[in-house]
Amino acid sequence: MLFRGAGSAAYTRAFLFAGSAAVTLCIPSFAAAQADATPEQPVDEASPDDSFPADQDASTGNQIVVTATKREQTLQDVPVAVSVTTAETIERAQIRDLRDLQTVVPSLSVGQRQSVANTNFFIRGFGNGANNAGIEPSVGVFVDNVYRSRTAAQITDLPDVQRIEVLRGPQSTLFGKNASAGVISITTEEPKFKFGGVGELTYGNFDQIIARGYVTGPVSDSIAVSVAAGLNQRDGFFQDGGTGDRTNERDRWFARGQLLVDPDNGFRARIIADYDSIDENCCAVVNVQDGLATPVVRALGGQVNAPADAFDGFVYNNYNSTNDIENYGISAQFDFDLNDDFTVTWISAYRETKAVTNQDSDFTSADLIYPNFQDLGIGSFTQEVRLTGEIGDSINVLLGAFYINEDIDQQNQLIYSTQFRPYANTLVQQLSGGALSLPTLEAVFGAADGQNYSGQFLASGQGFTEAYTLDSEAYSFFGQVDFEITDGLVLTLGGNYTDDSKKFVTNAVSTDTFSGIDLDAPQYAPFRGQLLFGGALAQGVGTALGLGRPATAAEIGAFAGSNPAAYGVIQAGATAYAGANANNPLANPLAPLRALQFMPPFLNVPNSVEDGKTNDSDFAYTVRLAYDLNDTINVYASYATGFKASSINLSRDSRPSPNDRDAIIAAGLDLNNLVYGSRFAGPENSRVMEVGAKANWGDISANLAVFDQDISGFQSNIFTGSGFALRNAGELSTFGVEFEGLATIADALTLNLGVTYLDPLYVSFEQSAVGDLSGTRPAGIPTWTVLIGAQYEHEIGSGTIIPRVSFLWQSEEQLIEGLPGFVVRNPDGTIADATPALEAAAPFTREVQDLTASLSYDMDIGLSLTIWARNLLNKRDVGVIFDTPAQPRGISGYANDPRTYGASARYRF
Repeated sequence: MLFRGAGSAAYTRAFLFAGSAAVTLCIPSFAAAQADATPEQPVDEASPDDSFPADQDASTGNQIVVTATKREQTLQDVPVAVSVTTAETIERAQIRDLRDLQTVVPSLSVGQRQSVANTNFFIRGFGNGANNAGIEPSVGVFVDNVYRSRTAAQITDLPDVQRIEVLRGPQSTLFGKNASAGVISITTEEPKFKFGGVGELTYGNFDQIIARGYVTGPVSDSIAVSVAAGLNQRDGFFQDGGTGDRTNERDRWFARGQLLVDPDNGFRARIIADYDSIDENCCAVVNVQDGLATPVVRALGGQVNAPADAFDGFVYNNYNSTNDIENYGISAQFDFDLNDDFTVTWISAYRETKAVTNQDSDFTSADLIYPNFQDLGIGSFTQEVRLTGEIGDSINVLLGAFYINEDIDQQNQLIYSTQFRPYANTLVQQLSGGALSLPTLEAVFGAADGQNYSGQFLASGQGFTEAYTLDSEAYSFFGQVDFEITDGLVLTLGGNYTDDSKKFVTNAVSTDTFSGIDLDAPQYAPFRGQLLFGGALAQGVGTALGLGRPATAAEIGAFAGSNPAAYGVIQAGATAYAGANANNPLANPLAPLRALQFMPPFLNVPNSVEDGKTNDSDFAYTVRLAYDLNDTINVYASYATGFKASSINLSRDSRPSPNDRDAIIAAGLDLNNLVYGSRFAGPENSRVMEVGAKANWGDISANLAVFDQDISGFQSNIFTGSGFALRNAGELSTFGVEFEGLATIADALTLNLGVTYLDPLYVSFEQSAVGDLSGTRPAGIPTWTVLIGAQYEHEIGSGTIIPRVSFLWQSEEQLIEGLPGFVVRNPDGTIADATPALEAAAPFTREVQDLTASLSYDMDIGLSLTIWARNLLNKRDVGVIFDTPAQPRGISGYANDPRTYGASARYRF
């Protein structure tokens, strides 16, 4: 039989397709699985003192059953790099959502962004997708076989989870366009045909309260149901000195129901419906470096924490942030056994996500920017059908089709508030050395344009209103065949053809008067000439006096009186320079003011040049050879490719490509001060060459993978201080080694070790937002990640005491390649000098040391008491940094969570 431990029925029960009547709704989870009981650990679901079935026990090791290849196999037999987190680990480590998962999976990292709905997942250093609903993640998240397309639909409390599988490397052969970097697959418990359940109550610091319940049982001999519900509440980690409230709180709840129909006649149906809600004040931003304008904020009466106090528990805003998110959906999975050898699985799902977010985006208690508002709606309909089976004793076959239709409706608003104009006026004075002010600019530009600009530049109430729609449709046809060439030697050939089309419409309007001013316009030449003359004259006199700086007006007057001849020469030279360069964009003295043109005019799509459509197709494939060296060691070698379709820039930075400039001008669509950039990023194409070994010696298991992986056209989305730059990198490559081991000693002590080594490189990335990064190491990817854990079980009285400890260490890493606000740019937007950005970013590094511990007492009556702590050492760091909005040379960041601890009581029946 091909693949030990995977019988034909288990092998065939797996794929998705949807009928019009069947739909899915669930919470993060991917595939249902049945556990194979080992002789030493029999499964007896009727016994209430069995805390976890065999496939959920942390000591099971490579005997755990997974569905990484869309069939049920033991972890030992599946020739794929996959990490499995069991229900026991999830409970003992207090893993509450996907953010927490990174503390137990070495090759996974999770980055928090500006709201609960914006979180990035990275596997082996590869990943993207947050902060923009038009950008699909490179790491696909599936819950009970249903794809969750955006992080707003993924970061929820994890209910009745059976296991979480993290598949590392491109998985597009079986998972399509959504898995160019990897897959997170979550499987929840199926309803049981014996009445039972579990209740949990947790109390922790910051007044955290978690209450959850799960009940399951039969309705008849062939129908079982389950119901789960829970809430999670906690005070915020930060005190907001501006609003007086706390931020980074928890306030969320969920409800979930399942129906399982299993008449034991070759037909099986599982229907899931769920709803979850989040209503939180998040996410706190700390000041890492004061900017040139930070003193201006304080002069206006605003407060911002000092960089030295980034972790003192205080932040400053004058408005609370809003994160109001709803997720709900329904799914149905039907399995039909055609005969003893083939099974058809059909899954249909419909999901909706609604996310309303609002933020005080100047991150100070000054009234500069408010609101930064977004109302996002996502509706997705997926269908998948799969035929799996065996041909003889040596061939396994999987054939399938997948379809997704998704609609995105998004509205945004960003408005200058009451103190922005005086704040901006001070910045203008600073940027011009005291020569200019907003009233001066309004008078000069108004006279040249024949307009009355008085009081109109960067005034309160001006800003940007946006509306976007994105309709996408994709389908995939895929298959995989496993040939057992000889006893223990299996050749796998798989392929996936995906076609993806998108259509987007924008309706964005800027009311920012100053951002609509073309500072290079010819009518401003006399004014530019005056500034050039004055600057050249001051510089010339300063040089003549040996000052090493431009001379002041008093110094110029004194020099002219005492050295009239020399002054005349300098004056003539200044006049000639001003005359020659008044219309030279490269010498424009007004150029520094472009830093205050945050919201220039917007050319909407579709138009006569841009049709607002993309269409991509790709054939991804896998070639793998696996061999059983003996009964305990399996080895494999594989080559696989991955694909991710074009991503659409649904933001105010969705700008026409510079390649369309001439066509836009010819069509009469050019707008005054129109900025060019990127409407969308082209597809990502990934590939991995990997060799691996899996060993299982009963109480000891070990898995090793060595790989070389790269992504061509990596979709980079970098915050620039006023928006996001979406661009394709040429090629991002990583060489890596991964090891995971588990050992059980004397049936009592379980030790685990995970080690990941990564050596990433931008092979080419010439057009990044911070200059040419080709040949440099990407930021945010540690060289070493080490996870060490231990768990001990000892019977005491009528129960078992279980201490558990886990320590995560990541070597020091650079947080960011460079900061766009530190880059010197030419008038056309090209990079003039990126060195300041790289030098400024270099000191910003972090080293992760995260200790988690728990002590449980599991009683034979089904009651379990646990005390626990996360980040026990209270190691604080900033995981993400960025240019502070509207504050030149300021740097802000998102801090990790402080130490949390508490006590939990669970009762299983």
